[in-house]
Amino acid sequence: MTSIDTFTLEVDDLATATDFYDAAFGLSGPGSLLQLRATDAATSGFRGFTLSLITSQPADVDALAETAIEAGAEVLKPVAKSFWGYGGVLRAPDGTIWQIASSSKKNHGPATRRIDSVVLLIGADDVLASKRFYEEQGLEVAKSFGRKYVEFEAGAGRVTLALNGRKALAKVAGVPLEGEGSHRVVIGTAAGAFTDPDGFTWESVSVDVPRRPVNG
Repeated sequence: MTSIDTFTLEVDDLATATDFYDAAFGLSGPGSLLQLRATDAATSGFRGFTLSLITSQPADVDALAETAIEAGAEVLKPVAKSFWGYGGVLRAPDGTIWQIASSSKKNHGPATRRIDSVVLLIGADDVLASKRFYEEQGLEVAKSFGRKYVEFEAGAGRVTLALNGRKALAKVAGVPLEGEGSHRVVIGTAAGAFTDPDGFTWESVSVDVPRRPVNG
């Protein structure tokens, strides 16, 4: 089954981005699912995706959000309780939008900063068309709610792929819908290279190397 083994963020300043992700989330370096590369590709506004860090309790959301903000992240939506759980939305200095969330509203222990899973959420122009495309690439659907939301099985990968409508995702992120240019994210898979209907690039990567835990 096709799965996401890594993702690469393309950034203006490689050194600054590396420092931020190490300090904020502990999410870069050899063997990490997050890779960084320098680029001068033009981009503006909403890039059509968010990345979510899912934790088991609010204390870990708070801990991760706090270090990210201290490292230079912009608050798009403050961390708070909601009907679905607890979380907030931040924008990293490189422009990537991160949701940090837990489905739990109560703590069960001290903060550990453990990230249980990572979700790449793409804002699709046509959710059903993108769903069909990804099924043809070998991804298996885990949840589907018509044209509103689709989530795929992570399989052996360390990142879960999900689809939302572009307008709906921009609202969730707390940013204007408009955006153009490079997505500035490249998705790594052992299943081969392709480009999806929304212009997101998947590239071939080797998984025959030791891999760190999500934020280990």
